[in-house]
Amino acid sequence: MMRSTAGATAIFSLENFFPYRLSVLNEQVSRSLATLYAERFDLTPPEWRAMAVLAGFQPLSANAISQRTTMDKVRVTRAVARMIDSGLVSRQEDETDRRYVSLTLTAKGMAVYQQILPLVQAREAEILSVLSADERAALDSILRKLTDR
Repeated sequence: MMRSTAGATAIFSLENFFPYRLSVLNEQVSRSLATLYAERFDLTPPEWRAMAVLAGFQPLSANAISQRTTMDKVRVTRAVARMIDSGLVSRQEDETDRRYVSLTLTAKGMAVYQQILPLVQAREAEILSVLSADERAALDSILRKLTDR
């Protein structure tokens, strides 16, 4: 027979649990951003993340994209394959080590990126507009500390 533990411990409040709150916020922001590029450019969130990383650091391997985005390798591989099929990304095998494939945005991929970038930056500004300049600076500092931890 199970004994009741009511009153023995405080009731857990998921709504106040930091990892849960962060996850909910992440999902809300991701969905908000996806509305900007999903329909118009036929991109998924993993594809947008891979595109944004490539735009800043290309050429990269799929492993490097995975590390920079913290997406698992399967999601990156699927995103990259779809972007190659749609002409947004090109792949180049290394001449000395055929196992290494470098990925770069094509001219079409860069053009799409340059169209999406101002849209997501404007949405970011809209999301953060509820915060004062001091609060934004504090949020940035807090996120850096937690990420570095």
